[in-house]
Amino acid sequence: MSIKSPKYLLLCVGVMLLTISSVFAQSKKILQFSGLITSTGSDLPVGFVTIKNTSFNNQTFMSNNDGYFSFVAHVGDEIQFTSVGFDPVTYTIPEVEGDKHTASVKMRALIIELPAVTPFPWASYEDYLAEFMGLGSGEDPIATARRNLSPDALAALARVVPRSAEEIQTFNSLQRHQYMQNKNINQRMNNPFLNPFNWYQFINSIKKGDYSREKLKY
Repeated sequence: MSIKSPKYLLLCVGVMLLTISSVFAQSKKILQFSGLITSTGSDLPVGFVTIKNTSFNNQTFMSNNDGYFSFVAHVGDEIQFTSVGFDPVTYTIPEVEGDKHTASVKMRALIIELPAVTPFPWASYEDYLAEFMGLGSGEDPIATARRNLSPDALAALARVVPRSAEEIQTFNSLQRHQYMQNKNINQRMNNPFLNPFNWYQFINSIKKGDYSREKLKY
């Protein structure tokens, strides 16, 4: 008689357990599990809740924006509801008549109080006070303002600071205004070949012989 290896025996046991669990799951009553998820203490729906059937292959579902869900499950399945900002809820589907079951799931909002934090760039208030008292601002504010508004300072800022939307719009409006004012005096806009009066004078000159070869001789 040959002795089977331990790995082979473990494999056989695993297959048997999976078969038994599958047969047991199929033997349970199947129903349509539906419901509405709301917040505890109010009727506000909790949307996009993750729903996991931990009793049947960890099947995962999700409620819609209104907190409604509906999927196929078995009697006795444990359903876990989880959502960010809420305590997880576990619901066991009871034995009911018919093939449908509707439940109202309540989820309690999490209230987490964090300890107060005071942001401070110095190690202590005493260090801040020493640094503040040590600031020796001996410059005249009027002289500082004049230096910052000098033409050289403004030109340096103009080279590195991008234009704002208001400045660009003002510049474009000014350009359009100048274009409209100069349109009538800009010679580029007055094409003599498109002027009918010039053509009239040119034709009359030809008829009169102003451009005849005899008159053009020197």
